Amino acid sequence: MITVLAGGTGSVKLVRGLVSQESKVNVITNVGDNYWLYGLYMCPDIDTIIYGLADLLDQEKGWGIKKDSFNFLRQMEVFGEETWFGVGDRDAATHLIRTNMLKNGKNLSDITKWMCEKFAVTANIIPVTDGGVETRITTDKGDLHLQEYWVKHRGKDKVEGIQYIGADKARPNPEAVNAIQDADMVILAPGNPLTSIGPMLQIKGIRKELSKIKKKVVAVSPLIGNSAISGPAVKYMEAAGIEPNAYGLAKMYSDVCSNIVIDTKDKLLVKKIQSLDIKVYETKITMGNKISEDALANFILKQIHV
Repeated sequence: MITVLAGGTGSVKLVRGLVSQESKVNVITNVGDNYWLYGLYMCPDIDTIIYGLADLLDQEKGWGIKKDSFNFLRQMEVFGEETWFGVGDRDAATHLIRTNMLKNGKNLSDITKWMCEKFAVTANIIPVTDGGVETRITTDKGDLHLQEYWVKHRGKDKVEGIQYIGADKARPNPEAVNAIQDADMVILAPGNPLTSIGPMLQIKGIRKELSKIKKKVVAVSPLIGNSAISGPAVKYMEAAGIEPNAYGLAKMYSDVCSNIVIDTKDKLLVKKIQSLDIKVYETKITMGNKISEDALANFILKQIHV
């Protein structure tokens, strides 16, 4: 059984590759970028994983439903509402049904399970916690929710820090804890280390369980050289005082991870990473299509023995 800790856009490609080759996959998902908008509770990372596994994901954007329409958003604009968050019509239905189920007393885990059934997703998708965790970005112009910083303001302002509100008190999902304990291998997906994987590691119970089995934990780098394959990982790492490369990533994960997959172009960092007592595996980590997704998943499953 494989367990993956995943964000959204940066993680879904590897998750797809793993699910195509492994029958039992648990996906523990980040909730730090969940957001209330228009009275709807949106869970971007959970939805990206579900849509990705249901073959509904808009591949070009990396989020939302492919070929979705945007009549709901146009009507909100008519009403004078802000429309910076690109909610499609079918996507809005997901948020609406989730919000109604929450109001009727269901928790996020039960709702996510129900949604997986509706979308015919066989992987076990588990929110890391049913409690509230909120990733907030401190900028030179003030404090913003991650969605506001990255989507509304397009990541323009200088980042001075990152906060994980509620993470210190959040109770880890018992199913997530079991998925870590029972796994033959745990993979930290190549999501943003500070805003996709980081919020989950800030939950003490999750970090504690990973540290107990760190020999079985494999991190996959989202970086090549000093650049992220996608997204603002470098900007966030620099703000947090972390070297923005595979070595900085390995050092950040060193208490919960004993193995890392890096790109072949980063071979000069191998000895430095090994000095952290972390095994290094080199391969091509960019996933531009299904073949490369499957190839990276196959490399992890066949070449790494934990």
